[in-house]
Formats: sequence, C-alpha cells, structure tokens
Amino acid sequence: MFEVEQKFHLDDSTATEAKLLEAGFQAVETQTHRDTYYNHPCRDFAQSKEALRVRRINGLPRITYKGTKLPGAIKARRELEWELGPGDADGDKTEQLLQLLGFQRVAEVCKTRCVFEPAESAAESTASDWGGFSVVLDDVQQVGRFAEIELIAENESDVPQARDRIRRLADRLGLRQTESRSYLRMLLEVSAGKSIGE
Repeated sequence: MFEVEQKFHLDDSTATEAKLLEAGFQAVETQTHRDTYYNHPCRDFAQSKEALRVRRINGLPRITYKGTKLPGAIKARRELEWELGPGDADGDKTEQLLQLLGFQRVAEVCKTRCVFEPAESAAESTASDWGGFSVVLDDVQQVGRFAEIELIAENESDVPQARDRIRRLADRLGLRQTESRSYLRMLLEVSAGKSIGE
C-alpha cells in the first residue's frame, strides 16, 4: 500500500471547508493527534527519508512506519500501520520496547485534525470524481494550519494516477501553496530556530 498525499499551507480554513462542502465532501470527525517519532539506532531516518511513530488518535494508539519517498512532486511512499491492541491500550509499552531496542525519541507532534470524506449523498458523478479521497484540515501546535489531500494506491503503478487526481482536487479547492516538509521536520526547524531542510 502506498500513501499518496500533498500538504498545503492554509490561510483561511473556513473558506476551504466551504469549498469542500460545495465539492461534495462532508466533515466526518474531529480528532486530536499526539505523534511520537523515533529514529533508528543504526541509520538516520532523516537521511533515509523514513519515519517511525507511535500515534495516539483521541488517545487510542497505533504504530506507523513510512518508507522512503518515491520520486515526484507529490509525496508517495509505502506505509504500514496498525492499532496497538488491548495489550497496550495507551502505547506506552510499545514506546518502552522501542527505547529498549535502541530507538531514540526525536519529538512529539500534536495537532487537531478535521477529517472530510466524499458525502454518501453526493451526486453519482461527484462520487466518482472524489471517491477514495481523504481531506484533512490540521491545526499543528507550534507549526501552523494546513490542508492535506490523500489517496491510497494499492501498487506503485497506481501512484501516477493518484497524483493526477490529487492535483485536480487541489485546483477545485483553490489550494496553491504546497508544503513538502513533514510536520516533524517543520517542528524541528521551529525548535532549532532555523531551516534544516528535508
């Protein structure tokens, strides 16, 4: 599975939300995220462009690995994610395990996320245009406000089509100011008081 996504700086979340509703999307939920990122003991994920995190959505933990990015302007990378079942209800055991294995805690990214998906009541033509999309409006502590458009591609060969569809939806929503850095990278830059690249 490949996550294909594009992030945009968000100047006016109210206007973007109105455009989403006009395009046939509906708000499905508001989430709080607390993402704790780890670095590998034997290779630097900042250099390899990988990511490993324990994410808590409204307090419920899951672990995510994101692979190296495929070439292209719109980010695409392999993603593995699963919930941490009842044996680790808050994610603390997984974090202890990672630290015992030598993984280093890097930083914690906290945000509020409003999730939009195509409305079930949308016209059939609209549903076919936007089917499979997830659009989120994020308010990231210490970093700012952003919109992310995401599609999941089952295979690497499906990535180009997913990128084209993301471009079309971004145009429809009037989203222009792209951002290629991760929230983690932006937070680290803010903390360091400088740009450290991606």
